[in-house]
Amino acid sequence: MPEVLFSIDQSRSFYDQAVPPHNRWHPDIPPVATVRPGTEFRLECREWFDGTVHNDDSANDIRDLDLSIVHPLSGPIAVEGAQPGDLLVVDILDIGPVPQETGPVAGQGWGYTGIFAKANGGGFLTEHFPDAYKAIWDFHGQVATSRHLPGVRFTGITHPGLIGTAPSHDLLGRWNAREAELIATDPDRVPPLALPPDPQGAILGMLEGDAFERAAREAARTQPPRENGGNQDIKNLTRGARIFLPVYVEGGKLSAGDLHFSQGDGEITFCGAIEMGGYLDLGVDLIKDGMQAYGVTTNPVFYPGNVEPRYSEFLTFVGISVDEDGRQRYLDSQVAYRRACLNAIEYLTKFGYSPEQAYLLLGAAPIEGRFSGVVDIPNSCATLYLPTAIFDFDIRPSGDGPQSADRGSCARSS
Repeated sequence: MPEVLFSIDQSRSFYDQAVPPHNRWHPDIPPVATVRPGTEFRLECREWFDGTVHNDDSANDIRDLDLSIVHPLSGPIAVEGAQPGDLLVVDILDIGPVPQETGPVAGQGWGYTGIFAKANGGGFLTEHFPDAYKAIWDFHGQVATSRHLPGVRFTGITHPGLIGTAPSHDLLGRWNAREAELIATDPDRVPPLALPPDPQGAILGMLEGDAFERAAREAARTQPPRENGGNQDIKNLTRGARIFLPVYVEGGKLSAGDLHFSQGDGEITFCGAIEMGGYLDLGVDLIKDGMQAYGVTTNPVFYPGNVEPRYSEFLTFVGISVDEDGRQRYLDSQVAYRRACLNAIEYLTKFGYSPEQAYLLLGAAPIEGRFSGVVDIPNSCATLYLPTAIFDFDIRPSGDGPQSADRGSCARSS
């Protein structure tokens, strides 16, 4: 096993760890360790809501979650010799739930998927699903099942939802300026257009005193992906993946977290993956001056992982850029993918699932989402590929009609 450079006591909040993680991006957060290129190491990770979601049949915890506390990132890890303009090469060697533990915290043998209430972050389909719901998933090796979604069993593509390098002060300032400009266009929108810096709930690693207070006022929230990588939620960043991350500060300052047992393309419910704590084994190297040499100046590039489920048959749903009110949109791939998701949800209800169960399933299962046509005016075309083998009944259309049955229910808020 690689050396553990960041350890987590899963019985304690991330505000009460011996070495605290961080849930904001800021260049002044000090590294917890410095390694040489070629080093392999392990990061232990806490699940993204710090153990406040419970293994039960109520979604009141999802309804009441405090978004100011996410995500607890393990790190930063500095890489010796890394300078702005380099590319940090990161290999995902291994990843999994909390080893050899069962207990009350996600990652200890189980995980969860949630639909966020519209008033508290919402999701891709929040106008259709404004209330909070939840599904608990049990882990059986690489396989997940849920009492809240009976009839479904699938192999997950385990991955870190969030991995990235620290921004420079200049880059951080640009993030905050452009996101503030967006918020100003509709400051009262629910859910908001973006999340500005917020000292409440901030944890900044080993920063203390005045340095902490100053950084907390300007540090960027971790919810969106940005130039440094961040919360990209790419399900194929799994075992075997190699990521080339831009370096903006000395040492690179690599951090990761938000581990997912499984996820569909898009993580469409916002808490759409199967969330868990666990471990992440990484290897690091450097390409000097790689950002300019390869033109990787605004976002990472990567090789996808080489370990994933072997599903060979999919039922594919199509969406076009005509919104739910019948209004024509011009090559709007976001609308097209939304319609593909809604078409899949409507289809699954014919087999006995509630719309909320179907929505949770599409967030967690290894579906594939694609922008299939983006040039044929006026309609963009998006597709959603649903593996047929994850069901213990036949979901393919036939002359016999759908096999509707009592499929139970997901957890809901009161």
